[in-house]
Amino acid sequence: MAPTLVNAAFGALLAAALLGAAFDRRSVAVVVLAATLPDLDAVASLLVAGATNALLHNLWVPLAVGAVLYWDTTIRADSRLRDRYGWYGVRVAWVSLAAFVVAGIAPELFGLAGANLLYPVHDAYYLVRGRLLFSTQEGVVQTFVAVGAEGPGILPLRSPGTTETYVVPTWVNPDGRPGTSLDAERELFLVRSGWQAVVVAAAACLLAVRFLGDRWAGTGRADRAGGSSGRDTDRGGVE
Repeated sequence: MAPTLVNAAFGALLAAALLGAAFDRRSVAVVVLAATLPDLDAVASLLVAGATNALLHNLWVPLAVGAVLYWDTTIRADSRLRDRYGWYGVRVAWVSLAAFVVAGIAPELFGLAGANLLYPVHDAYYLVRGRLLFSTQEGVVQTFVAVGAEGPGILPLRSPGTTETYVVPTWVNPDGRPGTSLDAERELFLVRSGWQAVVVAAAACLLAVRFLGDRWAGTGRADRAGGSSGRDTDRGGVE
């Protein structure tokens, strides 16, 4: 399972890239929170067998939320979200949904643990692992999608098992099953590899640059406005 810090870093990168004029501390916090929400199913695994990477890592949750958002902001005559929070709220809501999927679910699907994408309608974890290359002898070769792959899954992706046969250990629940002993060893990974450390560092640097840049830009605009006012006053005094 990808460390929650890495999910948060991906969310921060999406916030900086997609929020546009809605970028501020509050909106970034909301987007980063959305990116880490799927990891809460690890807590649920203490009571529900197989909940990790299934309960909140499926496609039904974002599809349902996306349908409601689209109906409210596009189809509905009077958008409740827009009426209450304006364009700002609409932008933050859509970016948060993107962070939930791209930063919260995708790192598991394309990582080491996998995600139960169709749970609970169909119980099977999926894992996207492979390569894409061009060979001078074989042409384009990809091993991500395997049509007719064996396993419990109905999608043409590798499936390591179901909630009954496959367990995703976490620091919250090392055994991945209800009834984990409180004395069990727990390891909280902040990053698991070098590329994850790069993502976290890049997100921290980008947020710092954005926030400092906005502050400096605001100061510059204020100085220019003050200077213009002073010059106008001086000209008025001469006249």
